[in-house]
Formats: sequence, structure tokens, C-alpha cells
Amino acid sequence: MTGVTHHRAEAPSRGLLVLAHGAGAGQGHSFMVRMAHGLATRGIDVATFDFPYMAAGRKTPDRLPALLESFRDAVASARGRAELGGHPLFVGGKSMGGRVATHLATESIDGLRGVLALGYPLHPPSRVDKPRVNHLSQIRVPLLIVQGERDNFGTPDELRPALKAVRPAVRIHPVRDGDHSFKVRMSSGQSPEDVHKEILDAIAAWIAKYAKKR
Repeated sequence: MTGVTHHRAEAPSRGLLVLAHGAGAGQGHSFMVRMAHGLATRGIDVATFDFPYMAAGRKTPDRLPALLESFRDAVASARGRAELGGHPLFVGGKSMGGRVATHLATESIDGLRGVLALGYPLHPPSRVDKPRVNHLSQIRVPLLIVQGERDNFGTPDELRPALKAVRPAVRIHPVRDGDHSFKVRMSSGQSPEDVHKEILDAIAAWIAKYAKKR
């Protein structure tokens, strides 16, 4: 894991989100930076980091145990900062990073309030027979999944049956006409800026809701 990058909340902080990148690009990718900045402007401290394979310049992701260890280290590093240690904690990530975050949320993490998945990779494209769902029923914190309606890794309709066993609270926020990266077609009548704002507002409202709950 590389050093944690802190995107400081620009308003009184509602919570701390430790956010992991997807399989193909690290914390410096425009999606990650834009997401972190947008949440920071909405009063959320965001910490990003690179998994070991990304930091080493390799293309193939590490195995799950190594990814989890790196994620735990990032959480500990972020919470170890004096200005962040007392904030309500959330974990999340884009695609693969979100999947790892859901695995992390099955562990006993003191003070964890919720887990966020941005484009949950339910299955590989065209491999609906390989769902990644067995661990989801072990999650004991609120879960928010932001999912494009055209996501070839799993649509909102595909996700819903897999999430029936998850407690205490699950919310799927569908991105109308969105693909796995939340890109929409011109025919949708939406601008990329509108879609991005909608996603950020939904995440910020969800974090604000569960940051208040004990």
C-alpha cells in the first residue's frame, strides 16, 4: 500500500470515507480524484490509497488476502491522524475496491458505520453464473451500492435478489442508463456533470444519515 492521501472536508466533517480504487487504475485516476473532491466539498473527509500491485506498477491485482491487509492498513493510517481519528468511519471503493470493502465490512471493525460500493462487480461480464455474493449476508452495517442500469458486471435488477439476505440496511442507487463507469448515452438526456452530482449527493446524504446513528 502507498501512502494515504487525505482529501479534507471543506465544511464541518460528517465522517471519514476510506475509498479504494478499481482493478485498472489507482488513487490518482480522474474518477477517484473527482469523487474524493466532490465528497470533500460536501463535508466528508476522504482517504484514498493504492493497493500493493498498483503501487508496484503491476497490472494483475493482488489476491484478496493481500488486498484486505492493505485496506486495513489504510483504515488504520487514516484513523491514526489526529484530525480524523474521531470521525464516523465508512469504507468503500470503485468496482474491485468496492468488492474488497464489502469483504472488509464482514470483519469486526470498531466504529464502522457503513460500506459503499461504486459499481459492484457482481459477476464478470457475460458470466452471470459466477456471482460474487457468498460473503454479502455476513455484512452487519448499512450498505449503499451505486449501480449503472447498463452495468455489464451486474445491473440493479440482478443485484436485488443477491442482497435479500443482507442486514441491517441495503440501498441500491440506480444510475439511469449508466454503464460500469456511470457513463450515460447522449440519448439519456443527462449530462455527465448531472450524473456525477446525483451520485455525490446520494452518497453524502447516506453518509450523513448513518454518521448520526450509534
